[in-house]
Amino acid sequence: MVYDRQYSPFILQYQGQTIVPAESVDAAFEAKQSLDAIQVKYAQGKVKTVRALHRTSLPVPYAQGEYPPKSPQHIIGGLLTLDSAWKPALGNSLLEALNQSELEGRLDRGCAAAHGTFWLGPDGHYCLTPGKTAATAFLLELIARLQACATVPMIDVRAYAKWLDK
Repeated sequence: MVYDRQYSPFILQYQGQTIVPAESVDAAFEAKQSLDAIQVKYAQGKVKTVRALHRTSLPVPYAQGEYPPKSPQHIIGGLLTLDSAWKPALGNSLLEALNQSELEGRLDRGCAAAHGTFWLGPDGHYCLTPGKTAATAFLLELIARLQACATVPMIDVRAYAKWLDK
């Protein structure tokens, strides 16, 4: 998970795991050893479940008043691997696997560090970019995408507290 703590600093460590509110999630990535159809499908399912989580948003107070609540943004989803099981590593087999998902599970970005990156273009088609510096290229583009998202909505902590009485 890539998450923002500016307006959602609510973090809990439980049995060795970091638990963050859904509102603070900017991106969800599955990390696996090798890129193949099984791992693509698994990552798509994981991303779909993260995007389906209920997220709240409150107005943001400031000295002159308040900004309206920010709509929850699209959670960037992807798959990170070291290698690819396919030959060619980034080809039609990868495109077929990527296109097998429903909209909610589509992967936005991915990287097979030894081979290159893939990304979902604004037209809904995947672009494959081979390269020896795939991990660095992936990271820089991810940072640029996160910067463009600005910050996450301000969490409604009381909405979380409501379920405590049930």
